[in-house]
Amino acid sequence: MTGLRSDEWYGGDDRDGYIHRAWMRRGFPDDAFDGRRPQIAIANTASDLTPCNMHLDEVARSVKEGVYEAGGIPLNLPVVSLGETLVRPTAMLWRNMAAMAMEEMFRANPIDGLVLLGGCDKTIPALLMAAASVGIPAVVVPGGPMMNGMFRGKRMGCGTGVWQLSEEVRAGTLSKEAFLASDRSMIRSKGHCNTMGTASTMAIMAEALGMTIPGVAGTPAPDARLLEASQATGRLAVQLVKEGRTIADVITRGSFTNAIVALAACGGSTNAVVHLLAIAGRLGIDLTLDDFDRIGAEVPLLVNLQPAGEYLMEDLFNAGGLLAVLAEVRDLLDPTPITVTGLPLTDYLDDKPIWNPEVIAPRAEPLIEGAGIAVLRGNLAPRGAIIKPAAASPHLLRHRGEAIVFDSIEDFHARVDDPDLPVTPDSVLILRGCGPRGYPGMPEVANLPLPQKILKEGVRDMVRICDGRMSGTAYGTVVLHVSPEAAAGGTLALVQDGDPIVLDVPNRTITLDVPEEELARRTPPPALVEGFASAERGWQKLYIEHVQQADTGADLDFLVGASGSAVARESH
Repeated sequence: MTGLRSDEWYGGDDRDGYIHRAWMRRGFPDDAFDGRRPQIAIANTASDLTPCNMHLDEVARSVKEGVYEAGGIPLNLPVVSLGETLVRPTAMLWRNMAAMAMEEMFRANPIDGLVLLGGCDKTIPALLMAAASVGIPAVVVPGGPMMNGMFRGKRMGCGTGVWQLSEEVRAGTLSKEAFLASDRSMIRSKGHCNTMGTASTMAIMAEALGMTIPGVAGTPAPDARLLEASQATGRLAVQLVKEGRTIADVITRGSFTNAIVALAACGGSTNAVVHLLAIAGRLGIDLTLDDFDRIGAEVPLLVNLQPAGEYLMEDLFNAGGLLAVLAEVRDLLDPTPITVTGLPLTDYLDDKPIWNPEVIAPRAEPLIEGAGIAVLRGNLAPRGAIIKPAAASPHLLRHRGEAIVFDSIEDFHARVDDPDLPVTPDSVLILRGCGPRGYPGMPEVANLPLPQKILKEGVRDMVRICDGRMSGTAYGTVVLHVSPEAAAGGTLALVQDGDPIVLDVPNRTITLDVPEEELARRTPPPALVEGFASAERGWQKLYIEHVQQADTGADLDFLVGASGSAVARESH
């Protein structure tokens, strides 16, 4: 181990070293600041207002024990936490702010290594973006999913159950009383969503990128093995510092190949696309939308989890977990990237059997042959849009229909159940003004509830197109992340009611079938460029002025890349 970064604060016999040591002593032993014991910050997103992360203080205590065992000094560092279900107008508005605040605190403090505690959707991406920009050794502990939900004798997925049951209420097939009574059956324990939503997906992405101890992702939050793994992670964090293994050593171009394969095989959330693009941007790795299609398109779907399947994360863990899934697609993985342990991910795939083939399908009998995220292009999305075929209706993957346009989510809610809405099952619902700038923040509204009169016909899916995102717990034939967004001059702003829309997922196209000369005569509605896409002050103003489009990760333009860990000036 070479000189510790923290020794720049604590070393020496001058006044500044005295101040740093004296104010931090408070019960620490004399050798806590002698330059031999790495200072390990536990970046902790625990918060009572982030329900999925409430238990991370308990996880942090186990990490602390591991750090102490290995000879390090553990330091709890509360960082910005984002609760997906609570934060308005959308947690995605604050992902970049959280990442920026974390980055600055990681750099500003006498830290040699990091343990990153995340769970709810934006916390793991923000932690990884920040750590990547600082570049010191780091390792992730995902907070883990909650226990299986059960309602009326059937599995009820967190999030997915909301979308399903609320539609049945609107269709008149489920009482409002039964719907409201189901929430205590859905949320039964600590932990994040138990579906293959964004939280579970990003935990899996962290492991596929090499940033967790292999086998940890998906460990249920109430399972004692999570605390065991957390303690081991504390020990590993000290080892990472001693061996000088940084996040840039672990996450390479090949790591993203492995993450994309894992994303497809598990039927993961579309939100992983925008988060992985942002993480790659922080590391200077040239990852593009086309890489998701090129690498993932033909990867088979093996994991039978809601919203694309039947089971839940607890079932996946008991069936063998991510490593059992990756063992089935080992030939598609890049064997060269290492993990935080120093060994390649593929070294952990020997003797990883599937214990329940109903939950993890064997490679020879996949649930879907080619399940990766599909990237669509055309005049409606010149820079790309995405769709998750595993969560879509096969009969709608090739579709032509007339547009019904909504200029905001408020406009949609006001009109969707109007009995005079000229909608048919073949209509294409268009929601715009929901991109990074236009909302602002790119909310999870793309999985639009179907019009009530369509639901009463027994229809449960329609083609929907949006420049926003959808929850990883959602499902349906939804084209999302349309880029450029309507508020940034995208063609989506020019669509009018009745325009023919052509979706062709097999050929990767999304087309507005209107002559170019007609489009040239149209102007976007003023509300799309003037409405919510403006702010007088604060973070929202900064965000709108600097946020990039979804196809490059929706990071702020001045945050792309890294600044390293050096701090040139003393504080006194």
